[in-house]
Amino acid sequence: MKKLLLCTDLDRTLIPNGLQPESKSAREIFNMFTSHDEVTLVYVTGRDKLLIQQAINNYKLPKPDFIIADVGSTIYQIVNNDWVHLEKWDSEISSDWNSKSNQDLQEILHDFNDIRVQEYSKQNKYKLSYYVPLHVEHVALIDEINSYLKNNDINANIIWSVDIAADLGLLDILPASANKKHAIEFIRKLFDFDLKETIFAGDSGNDIAVINSSVNSILVANAEKDIISSAIDHAKKNNQLNSLYIAKGDFLGMNGNYSAGVLEGVVHYMPDFKQFIMLSKNGISDE
Repeated sequence: MKKLLLCTDLDRTLIPNGLQPESKSAREIFNMFTSHDEVTLVYVTGRDKLLIQQAINNYKLPKPDFIIADVGSTIYQIVNNDWVHLEKWDSEISSDWNSKSNQDLQEILHDFNDIRVQEYSKQNKYKLSYYVPLHVEHVALIDEINSYLKNNDINANIIWSVDIAADLGLLDILPASANKKHAIEFIRKLFDFDLKETIFAGDSGNDIAVINSSVNSILVANAEKDIISSAIDHAKKNNQLNSLYIAKGDFLGMNGNYSAGVLEGVVHYMPDFKQFIMLSKNGISDE
């Protein structure tokens, strides 16, 4: 039996917090399946440590082996119940910021009036996060910040998103190499997983860099339609259809949304693991 490095996004991929329904028992089957020693589970998320812990508790998610957190700027290895910060990842990405810290970058960007530093709990050594009023032209702002940072020998990955509930723009500044794709590759190589033993599952635009790579990838059935179309177009143009799977549903009678789609994709790429999934399903009461 081969080993599997299973990497999955959380919100609307594993966590059923989208508009579409979740198949009954899908998460429970997923939890039992990932408990097998042959499966190494990685959560890949923009959430910080506290929000990840809340998600694991609230949605009864299995304990992972690794967590790529804070939009790719932090990696934890879970040893027993301890979250061990992987310092090797810090060393991997630190050169992009020219060995400068979060606080150093705040000083550099001090004169930008349209950005407001987020709470301390939402920062880390290699993630600098700001609030931005939605009336600000964010594309021009990002270009200006990026240019300013480059003039200070800082190579940054700047991520824009919107908190609809708070009616605020969110601006995350990371080292250029701090992203989901690089972090997955880092874990894969550091812990000796072959590319063919690695699978990623996602649903939205912030997953597209991995989806469009050579990593065997799954888009769950509830993924954004424009992301599915974009991923298929990219795969066709780059002869990568063999490394892209769109969950269709009907596997074990499930709908392909969320964890059901992840399980379906695992069987597509690695049929040998179907026996573990079937054992997991058979161990669950239908009542």
